[in-house]
Amino acid sequence: MSTTRRTNKRRAGRHHAELHPLVHLWILRILVNLNAHHAFVDRDGVADDALARALGLGDWMDWMNEEANVDDDNAEPWLTEEKRCEEKKPKRPNYLAELRALHRQTERAAVKDSARFEPSTPLRANVQRLAQLAGLSAVDERILVFAILVREEHMLRTVARFLGDMNLERVFQSVAAVLAVPASDVRMALRGQGTLLRSGLVSTRKQHGYLHDLSEWLDLLSDSFAMQMTLAQADPVNLLRGKVNPVAPGNLHLADYAHVQESLDALMPYLHQATATRKKGVNIYIHGAPGTGKSQLARTVAAALGYELFDVANEDEDGAPADRAERLQAYRAAQSFFAQRRALIVFDEAEDVFDDGTRMFLRLFGDDRSGTGKDKGWINHALENNPLPTIWLSNANHLDPAFMRRFDMVFELPVPPRKQREKIVLDACGDMVDAASAKSLAKALSEVETLAPAVVTRAASVVQAIRARHETQGVDFSVAQKTRMLQHLIGNTLEAQGHAALKRHDPDRLPEVYDPAFIHADTDLAVVAEGIETAGGARLCLYGPPGTGKTAYGRWLAEQLGKPLIVRRASDILSKWVGGTEKNMACAFREAERENAVLLMDEVDSFLQDRRGASKSWEVTAVNEMLTQMESFGGVFIASTNLMDGLDPAALRRFDLKARFDFLKPEQAAELLRHQCAHLGLAAPNDADLEALDRLKNLTPGDFAATLRQHRFRPIASAAQWVRSLQGECALKEGAKAAIGFM
Repeated sequence: MSTTRRTNKRRAGRHHAELHPLVHLWILRILVNLNAHHAFVDRDGVADDALARALGLGDWMDWMNEEANVDDDNAEPWLTEEKRCEEKKPKRPNYLAELRALHRQTERAAVKDSARFEPSTPLRANVQRLAQLAGLSAVDERILVFAILVREEHMLRTVARFLGDMNLERVFQSVAAVLAVPASDVRMALRGQGTLLRSGLVSTRKQHGYLHDLSEWLDLLSDSFAMQMTLAQADPVNLLRGKVNPVAPGNLHLADYAHVQESLDALMPYLHQATATRKKGVNIYIHGAPGTGKSQLARTVAAALGYELFDVANEDEDGAPADRAERLQAYRAAQSFFAQRRALIVFDEAEDVFDDGTRMFLRLFGDDRSGTGKDKGWINHALENNPLPTIWLSNANHLDPAFMRRFDMVFELPVPPRKQREKIVLDACGDMVDAASAKSLAKALSEVETLAPAVVTRAASVVQAIRARHETQGVDFSVAQKTRMLQHLIGNTLEAQGHAALKRHDPDRLPEVYDPAFIHADTDLAVVAEGIETAGGARLCLYGPPGTGKTAYGRWLAEQLGKPLIVRRASDILSKWVGGTEKNMACAFREAERENAVLLMDEVDSFLQDRRGASKSWEVTAVNEMLTQMESFGGVFIASTNLMDGLDPAALRRFDLKARFDFLKPEQAAELLRHQCAHLGLAAPNDADLEALDRLKNLTPGDFAATLRQHRFRPIASAAQWVRSLQGECALKEGAKAAIGFM
C-alpha cells in the first residue's frame, strides 16, 4: 500500500471516529439502500466534504483536490489541453463501488459487534424508560431513537435531506430501510392507532397536506426534547417542560367554593376512586365566565386529594401562542409520561380544541381522514381511554352534545355569591385600607353580581404597586384615593367585559329612614315578612303607582330574611335575540336559587302580557318560560309592576299574594315627614306644614326620597321648605296626567 493510501486510511479513521457507529450505519443505508448517493456525489464533486471524510472516504477528496490542481508547467507543448489534464490527474475512483463496499463492511461489523451499534448509554436508558411509561414496542423504540438522532446529528439530518421531499408512504418505506425492519411495522407505529404516535412523542406531520423531507416528517414533542434525551437520566417532567408544566397548589380551599358544593360532593370522591382503581376515560368539564376561578379550583381539588397537577401549556417554548395541534400532542405525552403517578391533568381554554373538534382530534391521533361520519369516533376514543383524569376548563358550554355526554361530570363555576364576593374583596384589599373602609368597600363591591374574583385581585395588585411607588417617593396615598382607584379599575374592567358599569350609588339600597309602616298597602307587610320567614318561600306580586315603595319593600324583606336581593328589570330580561328573553329569565331564577337570594323582577308587565292578545310567538314563549320558572322556584320571588291590567291570568294565579301599593295616607305622610325632619336635625313640622302636606293626594315614599337627595346640593332648611319640594314633585305627576288625559 502506498504512503498516500496509508495516510488517507489514517485520516479516514480519525474522521470516522467523529460519527457514532449507529449513525454511521444509518447514513450508509440512506446513501446506498435508498440511493441518496445521487445527491451526495456527482461528476463535479461531493455535496458535503465533511461528511465524505467522516465516512472514511478521504481519498475521494484527495482525488478531487489533485484534479483541481493539475500542474501544466512541464506538459509537452504539442499535447492538447484535454490530453495534458488526463495525463496529469490521478485515476478517478469508483466512488459508488467504494461506498457499497464500505456499507457491506459496516453491516458485517454491526452483525458481529451489535453492542457497539447501540445508541449511546444515556439515550438508550432514556428511551427504555419512556418505553416502559408509554408501553412502546421494540420498533417504536427504534423509530424514536432515529427521530431523536436525525435532529441531533447534523450529518444524519443532512443525508436524510438528500432524499428530498416525500409523502407519508415513502416515509414509512424509508424509515423501514434505515432501521432494517418491515415497512408494515413502521406503518403501524406511525399510523393513528400506533402507540408511539398516540403517546405524543412523535408526530408524522407539521402541516397537513404539505410534503417534507424525512427529518421534518418525524416531528418530536418539542425542540429541546431531542437534546434532553441524550443527557443522563432525563426526568419526564423536564422532557415536557414548556409543554406540560407542574402546577403549584393554589391559595384557596374547598370552603371557598361552597357555591358549587353539590358538584364538589360528587367530584372529590369520584376522582379519588377513579385514581385508586386506575379507571380510564375520566374527564371533567368545568365551564364559566373568565375570572371565576376555574384554574384555582383545579389546583384546590388536586391539593385536597394530595395529587400532582400538570397543566397543558397554551404557549410554545418561544412564548408564542401554541396551536391546538401542539397542545394536543403535549396532552398525549403527559398522559403517557405520568400514567403511573397520582396526578391530574388540567387542560385550560378547552373551547379552542372542541370548537374545531373534528379536525383537531384527528390530528391528535395522526389520522389523515376528514369530513366523514367516522370522525366523532376518534374523538370519543380520546375521551374514553386517557389513563389520567383530566379536568377540562372552558369559558363556554356550547359543545357538541355528542362530545358533552362523554364527560363524566359537567358543571358551571359561576361568579361567587355575594358573601363570597365580599370575602374576596376583603382578602384582596383589606391590608390597603383601614378596617372600616375595607368593610364598606367590600359590601359595596359585593353587590355587583358580575364581579369575578380575578377582576378584584388584578385591580388590587395594580393599586398595591401604585401604593409601593408612592411610599418610595414619600407621596401620600390616602384611603379615599385607594378606594376610588379600586372602584375605577374594577368598573372599567366590568364595562370592557360587557357588564353594567360599577354603581357608585345603588338605586335599590334602602333609604336611611325606612319603616314598612310608611307604605300604604292593602295588607300588613310586616306580618307577610314573618309568614315568609316561617314558610321559607313565597311568590308575591306587588303592584301600584311608581314610587310607592315596591322595590324598597323587596330590599327590606330580603334583609329581614337574611338573604341577598337580586333585582332584574325589564331591560335586563328582554332580548332582541330569539330565545334570549327566556334564557335571561332562567338565568335569573338559577342565580337566585344558587345564592339563596330573594329575586325581584321589576316591570313584569313588559313580558307577562295576556297571551290571548299576543301578536308575536316570543310573547307567548316568554310567558310560558316565566310560568315554568315560577312553578319550580322554591325561594322568595317578587314581581312588581305599575300596570296590573293586561297581565296574563295564568301568571296571576301563580302568585301566592297580590299586594296593592298606593299613595301615602295623610297620617303616614305626616309621620314620615316628622321622621325625616328629625333625621336631618330640623324642627318638627307645625300645623300649617301638616295642613299643606295633607292637601297632597298623590304623595309616595319615592317623593320623600327624591327631595332628600336634593338636600345634598340644595339644603333643606325647614319642614315648610320640604313640603314645598314635595308639592313640586306631586305637581309634576299631576301635569303628566293632564298631558295624556285625551287618551
